[in-house]
Amino acid sequence: MNTSRRHLLLCASILGVGTLSGTAFADSTTQPEHRSHKVVHHKASTSTAAARSTPAAVAAPAATTSVAVPVATTAPVSSSRRRAALLEAQGVSGGTERMVVTGSALASSNNQNANPVQIVTAKQIQQTGATTLSDFFARIPSIGGTGSNNAETNGTGGAACTDIRNLGSNRVLVLIDGKRATLNGQSNCIDLNALPVQQIASVEILKDGGSELYGADAVSGVINIKMRHDLSDGNITIRGGITGHGDNDTGMISAYKGWNFDHDKGNLTLFGQYMTQGGVLQRDRSWANPVQLMTDPVSFGSSYSNYTHVQTGSGLNAAVAPDGKTVSDWGTNNRYDYGRHQSLLNQLQNASLSGDFHYEFNRHANLYSNVMYSHRTSSTFMAAEPFDGSVPPSTLPSVLTVPANDPNNPFGQDVDVTKRLTELGDRRDENATDTVTAKVGVNGEIAYGWNYDVSYTYGSNMSTDHMENVGSYTNLLNAYGLQQTDPSNASSALVYNPSVCPSFGCSNPFGTMGSQAASYVNYNTNTHSHYQLRDWNLRINNNHVTTMPWKGGGDLGIALGFEHRGEQLTNTPDPLIISGQSLTNTVLPTSGGFDVTEGYAEAKATLLKNVFLAKDLTVDVQGRASGYSTTSDTAKNWKASINWAPTRDIRFRGTIGTSYRQPNVYELYGGQSLSYNPANDPCDADQVGGYGAASATVAATCAKHGINTSTFHQSGTGQVPTLGGGNARLAPEVGRTYTFGTIITPRWIPNLSISGEFWHYSVNHTISALPTQYILDGCYTGTNSSLCNLVNRLSNGQINTVSATNQNTGALHESGVDFDFDYRIRVARHDVLSVSNNFQYLLNYTQQMVPGGPFTNYTGALLYGGGPNNASASYGIPRVRDYATFGWTHGAFTATYMVQFIGGMRWNDQSEFLNSTDGRYKTPMMIEQDLTLAYRWKKWNFESGINNITNKKPPFVTSSVDNSAGATYGSFYQGRYFFLQAGLNF
Repeated sequence: MNTSRRHLLLCASILGVGTLSGTAFADSTTQPEHRSHKVVHHKASTSTAAARSTPAAVAAPAATTSVAVPVATTAPVSSSRRRAALLEAQGVSGGTERMVVTGSALASSNNQNANPVQIVTAKQIQQTGATTLSDFFARIPSIGGTGSNNAETNGTGGAACTDIRNLGSNRVLVLIDGKRATLNGQSNCIDLNALPVQQIASVEILKDGGSELYGADAVSGVINIKMRHDLSDGNITIRGGITGHGDNDTGMISAYKGWNFDHDKGNLTLFGQYMTQGGVLQRDRSWANPVQLMTDPVSFGSSYSNYTHVQTGSGLNAAVAPDGKTVSDWGTNNRYDYGRHQSLLNQLQNASLSGDFHYEFNRHANLYSNVMYSHRTSSTFMAAEPFDGSVPPSTLPSVLTVPANDPNNPFGQDVDVTKRLTELGDRRDENATDTVTAKVGVNGEIAYGWNYDVSYTYGSNMSTDHMENVGSYTNLLNAYGLQQTDPSNASSALVYNPSVCPSFGCSNPFGTMGSQAASYVNYNTNTHSHYQLRDWNLRINNNHVTTMPWKGGGDLGIALGFEHRGEQLTNTPDPLIISGQSLTNTVLPTSGGFDVTEGYAEAKATLLKNVFLAKDLTVDVQGRASGYSTTSDTAKNWKASINWAPTRDIRFRGTIGTSYRQPNVYELYGGQSLSYNPANDPCDADQVGGYGAASATVAATCAKHGINTSTFHQSGTGQVPTLGGGNARLAPEVGRTYTFGTIITPRWIPNLSISGEFWHYSVNHTISALPTQYILDGCYTGTNSSLCNLVNRLSNGQINTVSATNQNTGALHESGVDFDFDYRIRVARHDVLSVSNNFQYLLNYTQQMVPGGPFTNYTGALLYGGGPNNASASYGIPRVRDYATFGWTHGAFTATYMVQFIGGMRWNDQSEFLNSTDGRYKTPMMIEQDLTLAYRWKKWNFESGINNITNKKPPFVTSSVDNSAGATYGSFYQGRYFFLQAGLNF
């Protein structure tokens, strides 16, 4: 038996029982599956000792037994410090259980921290069969839908970003082992798809902000992903899975091996994992195809069709068949079923490697280092390129007008055409990213209980996005024999000039191009991005600086820290995209960065302990000052908290703190880009009547712009070209967060834990882009006429662009209640039952869209066609979310039943809630049920499971993408899913 394992077993024998949430358990191998409040967990080094003795696939929740490790670091803890921890557990140095949990830089006694932290173990993640961490996060009620996941296939680049409480992925800080890691340069987030699930030891979610301790982007909270380190055994695990439809086949193989050397002073651990996910095509799910764009009147498919759509200002609305000759009136039968050509779930592959090393020279110096590398690729399909002209900054024709003298023009007049270039083939977006994070540091004891940790982190992410079958606008004009009279003006007239045609001749703009012409027009684009991180950290702490000078007084702990960080980002689109000469969205380059120097401090004082009505009374104060190179101001954040336990059975806690978020690189320097956001033109004949009492105002406003709402039809129904980009004049966001709650662990009901928490966020000067539909509705209903300045129309009345660049839009207020329940009971010698529940109820979610404007209530809303937090896809803000697990353990056998609940929501079009007169207007509650079975046999571990047992389909949502909202209901997209896993320890 190795030294580390002997230490662990000796600690357990001294303590007598395992401990979790302050409750004694007689059997540390069968514990509640889910904890949503402060629990005692191992630090990285001690938890991995448990991982060595328990299979990774079916290990008991990490954090059964904990010893005192008074070091505020997530770096590996050396063997001598483990021995010191053992002595403390024996009573030589106090014997109090201590650990460092996200939200504090100081070690705390069990539950002696007021911050609401949810801790997720490796077992809880793996028992769900989750292929990626993003797939697991979809279950947690506090994780919102404003990030991105694998059910969102258009524009995400295969990255999965997370958020907390629907406050946006730009307002949550994701750490790895307590320190910053490398962002995905394209998505500006930690890509959860690039993290190896099997290497994760636990995840801690701080749900009340964290700017005062971790930095400006921790507005909504902090997600700290703790990886396995300091191992001395080995493991190989293989997993496979497939849906009941026979697709989205997934595979995973992972392995690790660790070695101790030089009498356990040093350790080397290597870890590798390869994961693949086959994806799902939209045509293979009947609920997702054909795509319904409108509910009243019902409309399927896109008006960007393989039939050429011909329009004129005089009211001509015709369709020309792909043969280029047959003309008919434009109708619903001409619309294009683009859903058959799209991906519903991304194809993914990720290969990860990591190396972890530490060596203790003495108790004053423990050298540690870690290198993590991942190569992620993703692939997704989209329908063939739709086309209706250019948008700024391109100077190519904003409308493709075929002149009357074109020999292929059967209409005898100039006509505007839009079409889908199916002859180029379906588009395919392939994204490849290489991410490396290298960290080196030294920690140890200074003297008199003072400890230090100094480290340097370097990170680099390089990404290439390859888009096939995009096409060149310049070559398309040549192929049609069309030429601008003024090439510098996008509004210039077009003339027919056959001399510009390629050598094989001119093509008919009303028909399908031949293979030679299609090859000439086609074009594949490549966009590159590069993100770099350089981060210096110094942390000093002492958990026992002094003792309060009165009877019953406890310890005073102090932590200090210094950080200097630099972040640089470049995003370079394909030259044809930059110039506006491609047929896809125009995007300008992004380049910029910043440096920040920060200092922070924390003081934690146990005012009273073990006295009448004060089993524990602890206060904690934190503060941080930050100086950014992008501003001359110094940002200051603070937080104060109190934790009071009048008896061992109940504890009350509360926090209040501030936040300050400096704009990120994309928000400041992002190049102007075009996207086709889900939205409807209010002037469309099918839309104007849907505004109720405001319909007359809408019609009158449209008339002022020369549009007859009785005959006008939007080109590209369901999508509006929207210009976005950075704004160097942005001011920072400022906010305040407070929480208060209680934890009940009654001694007369062993193994029961109940907690409740009220939380509130307030963010001012919010940085976001106004939703496209909000701009259009505000303009044409007259509620905010100034928004009309952001709408640009062409001479034919069609919307050319809506400008929605980043700005300080207003304010956001959100509040709610969390309720968590955990209970475990031994019903027989070999049988243990456990119940765990994590519940969230949203009380209020309101946002002020423009400074000084009214607050819009989004509580209980399903925002179809985007929302207020830079999300272009539909997502929900349900009042009720819940995740429950029920476990039964019989010896080496374990069965776990899991239930996810999402409350029903009313649809909101970004301006107002719909009602029954609007046709479909709400989404019902949704329940997903999963079952996992696990068995341990000698060194083998087996696990199998069924996700979405009832094959529940996602609810219908008008999304213009897939008939639902992947950001909220993505876990239902694949349908019933089966998986098997086997692992071997050695």
